[in-house]
Amino acid sequence: MIEDEKLPFTAHLEELRKRLITVFIAVGVGFVAAFGFKEYLFKILVQPLVNVMKEGETLIYTGLPEAFFTYLKVAFLTGLIVASPIILYQFWMFVAPGLYRNERRMMAPIVLLSSFFFIGGALFGYFIVFPWGFEFFLGFATETIRPLPSMKEYFGFSAKLLLAFGLVFELPLVLTFMARLGIVSVDFLKKNRKYALLLFFAGAAILTPPDVITQIMMALPLMVLYEISIIGARVFGKKKPKDEAETPKAEESKA
Repeated sequence: MIEDEKLPFTAHLEELRKRLITVFIAVGVGFVAAFGFKEYLFKILVQPLVNVMKEGETLIYTGLPEAFFTYLKVAFLTGLIVASPIILYQFWMFVAPGLYRNERRMMAPIVLLSSFFFIGGALFGYFIVFPWGFEFFLGFATETIRPLPSMKEYFGFSAKLLLAFGLVFELPLVLTFMARLGIVSVDFLKKNRKYALLLFFAGAAILTPPDVITQIMMALPLMVLYEISIIGARVFGKKKPKDEAETPKAEESKA
């Protein structure tokens, strides 16, 4: 029996409000701290592009306030990433009251693994996908066509990819947790592997820019993460009662 199932709906809304306030404060603190290093942080963010640009090429900004607002966004993105463990913790704690007591014990490792996978996904995008993707895009330059990437465009492009890779890398944790709750099973995941593959490529086409390279570089890790999810579901998934597991075998012997 779920312990807090008698709580009124307003109590859940109040709990959600408190969690959101904590998230906003955490992101705000991260934003203020990061703003003092905005130029250095943007330099780190743009480094994968600089590494593949030709000598003498630089980023530009076409509007007077563009650089200032880009620095604001960089500070906000940094604050969001720094506060991601707190954000994930607040999310799982909001979900926790609807779980059984033995399931709540998983919250601490889930929060740690959520942060690990999110940051790991962002780092994968930064160190693996960015160099390949930027080199691909700059490869269209010719003697008469010169790339002039702007600060605003680059930030929007890179921020979208970093957040997308961070979120999709949560797949093993989400599926393992669903298996633990009995929502999915190992057999279900194996049976629907081909449909998952189709969804990965469709999702990658939505989350990444319209080019084949970045789509494939998102879809391939998702395939690996899906296989890891199957392993996680097998190890940590909800076990069937012995009588249910033995019933099919008994019926087969009778037949």
